Amino acid sequence: MQAASASGASGGSGGNRQMKRWGPIIGVVAVVLVGGGILLATRGGNDTTSNGADTTAAAVETTAASGGSDTTAASTETTASSAEITYPMSWSQAKEKGLTDSIDWGARCDTTTGRIATPDYFRSECFVPFTGDNGGATATGVTADEITVVQYAGIANDPIIGYITDAVKVDDTNQQQFDTMKNIVKYYETYLELYGRKINLVTFEGTGIATDEVAARADAAAIVAQYHPFAVLGGPALTSAFADELASSKTLCIGCTPGQPAQFYQDRDPYVWGLDGSAAQKQTHVLEFIQKQLVGKNAEHAGEALAATPRKFGLVYLESSGAAKDLADSFAAGMDGIGASLAETVAYQLDPATIQQQASQVITKLKAAGVTTIIFSGDPVAPRDFTKEATAQEYFPEWVVAASTLVDVTAFARTYDQQQWAHAFGVTQLSARQDPVKSGSYANYVWFNGVEPPANDTIGIISPNPALLFATLQGMGPNVTAENFRDRLFAADGTKAAISQSYLSYGDKGYWGGVPDYQGVDDATVFWYDPAATGPDEIRKEGTGMYQYVDGGKRYMPGEWPTEDKLFKADGAVAIYATPPAGEEPGDYPSPAG
Repeated sequence: MQAASASGASGGSGGNRQMKRWGPIIGVVAVVLVGGGILLATRGGNDTTSNGADTTAAAVETTAASGGSDTTAASTETTASSAEITYPMSWSQAKEKGLTDSIDWGARCDTTTGRIATPDYFRSECFVPFTGDNGGATATGVTADEITVVQYAGIANDPIIGYITDAVKVDDTNQQQFDTMKNIVKYYETYLELYGRKINLVTFEGTGIATDEVAARADAAAIVAQYHPFAVLGGPALTSAFADELASSKTLCIGCTPGQPAQFYQDRDPYVWGLDGSAAQKQTHVLEFIQKQLVGKNAEHAGEALAATPRKFGLVYLESSGAAKDLADSFAAGMDGIGASLAETVAYQLDPATIQQQASQVITKLKAAGVTTIIFSGDPVAPRDFTKEATAQEYFPEWVVAASTLVDVTAFARTYDQQQWAHAFGVTQLSARQDPVKSGSYANYVWFNGVEPPANDTIGIISPNPALLFATLQGMGPNVTAENFRDRLFAADGTKAAISQSYLSYGDKGYWGGVPDYQGVDDATVFWYDPAATGPDEIRKEGTGMYQYVDGGKRYMPGEWPTEDKLFKADGAVAIYATPPAGEEPGDYPSPAG
């Protein structure tokens, strides 16, 4: 275990891989690996108390700035008095009060748009610069001058996570990750309002592998005892013990656990937060897609031997815990409910030593059951062995990606048997991609710093957690507490609808049956794999094979999925936007780095 303040030397290990935290079932920020920008909007009505903010903030990831016209400056002669300004106060709130022209917004604000002056379409509204007493120590880890935040990184040479990352040759180190995060923090400190405080960033390297519950609890306890932080970013990829321990110590964490059932978050309110949709939410999208576009039809996207055969569905899932079995049972019940009962259900274990043997058994069972359409819900490396085995058995079914984390990433898809993956399609909560050099976290980092990020492969993975943190810190105002963090997120209207970003909201917005949502992404889109398409993957490596997004990546909320099957049709499909989608173009602001 090593740790260090951001103002000193990093404690990261040179051999560690940044993607350690984003193992096969972590459901936190893979959404942005593929390039979906995240705008956090926390609207709490028209009052301007600390519990009534209207704030928007952009994640650094895949954001395109518009110098545009969604917010215009007020033309009032009113002079603001201290009595008229309460904190937090956004540009739009100031405009409603007729105060925009009488406030000194500072260089960070573009007063022609009312938004911060960064090349980011999803950038934040300007907030009134703070003066006065911020309340000092409002919570553990918060003083009048700083907020302590710990960034977690996994142990070096974790064999399970190494199995994942080696497939796409990602080799960013903890040191590179920490150096990158320091500059991400500087970006937010420069442009967002923190009410007189700075961030004391600490890095912490875990002591156990991704599945080690004992080490996870010990690490969480050590973080709390040594650093007394307000928040922790990240956690072990394959155990919820870390988040559980932090919550028991009343420490807020973001992206610190693989996706858990809704009750897990409710029981630990207001301390545990994620960005990706939950497994149950993803199931809702997948079932609706299957019902509306696949059920009752032939397996027309399968190989020649099966294409004229009525669809017969099978499920393959990663059995990582008891919750995985429960989710599989829930999905099977859902398939029964739409008249498409599963012909076969097969679980597998994430064990590099036995995966080839498991692949043989899995494919043999599916083929024997006459399955034409395999619904895959698992890790991003196992399809490499499953598809190789299917080809060896001369079995070419349809492969339905059930919103599986990282399976919907081109970098991984290129490692699968391409004869098989030519029949792959499905649902993803990731957004249609843009050129990562021109927009997104990588481009924003270069714009702000003048150089590429040290963690240049994984900048898109480490960006979302601080984006959520900073957006909410700005929105809650000077009174920084975990309870106000929750209230800000739950009061949010949700993010700006777009093609190049996922839609996020928190709390009960009516999408998930009255259950409060602590996990962010709500919408999804449909895609298919094109083995002949060429271009850069998510880490800017040129190659052949790309996911194509139907209708340019049009996104759907629950209940909105269309019935028309446009899979494997080039018309309207987009693999990557060379320029941002219409209406999401970046603005033009000079780089602070010159």
